[in-house]
Amino acid sequence: MEWSFWCPVMLCGLVAGGSTGLVGSYIVGMRIPFLGVCVSHAALAGAVLGSLLGLTGQMLFIPALIFALATALLLGLLDQNRMEGDSNLLVGILFSLSMGLAFLGLGMFSVLGKSDHDVRQLLWGSLLFCRWYELKIMAMVTAAILIFVVLFYKEMQALMFSRLHATLAGIHVAVVWTLFLFLVSLALTVNFQTVGGLMIYSLMTNPAIAAFQIVRGGKKILICSAAFGAISGLGGFIISGLTDLPTGAVIVLLSSLIVALAAIARRIGNR
Repeated sequence: MEWSFWCPVMLCGLVAGGSTGLVGSYIVGMRIPFLGVCVSHAALAGAVLGSLLGLTGQMLFIPALIFALATALLLGLLDQNRMEGDSNLLVGILFSLSMGLAFLGLGMFSVLGKSDHDVRQLLWGSLLFCRWYELKIMAMVTAAILIFVVLFYKEMQALMFSRLHATLAGIHVAVVWTLFLFLVSLALTVNFQTVGGLMIYSLMTNPAIAAFQIVRGGKKILICSAAFGAISGLGGFIISGLTDLPTGAVIVLLSSLIVALAAIARRIGNR
């Protein structure tokens, strides 16, 4: 394969893994990894619906983003006045709903006599979406995430500790939390075409889990999680390109290996 293929693939892997690993450190730190599953499957349901309506290629990004952002908005509005347990309950309900809609939509393709080729690529991920245009979008979303982390670092650290204490400290919890959820939605949606809608949450949670195993301190965890995510994304994309295996599955296995190695390193370090 030519350099014109590998260059955007490698850069997309680095950016996709780094951005999802970065936001994943907060999700894992707040012990809500299921949130990533919920939003990613909402995006998938939106893409399936868009395909049924006749959209193809990059146009599928629009309904996917709408569904993901709507899910984030619902979660953000709930957390404004209710307990965290209610949030987890809503996450489960929205996940079940989005999964049901996604697979119902997949079943409708055969009923309507339409091809589901584009949607099946979204399930498992495809390097065909690793082009310069996609890279630009990924880079812009990553830049937005970095700006958010810099501007709201203290607020997010307070939220990770306790939403109640953050509220008492004068932090506008609902605003910061909803903004964070929107960025999570963006990160998942722009990357799920390459990584796969069924696998993207692993690229968000596994690097963060590995980071929490071996380092302490907010900034170190953020950096380490982003680095592990970048390694998982880059390595997964390269292996997928060389072997023609599904991108998402390879990334899941590679990121899981990083988690296992981090756990071993922690155990050795504690002896």
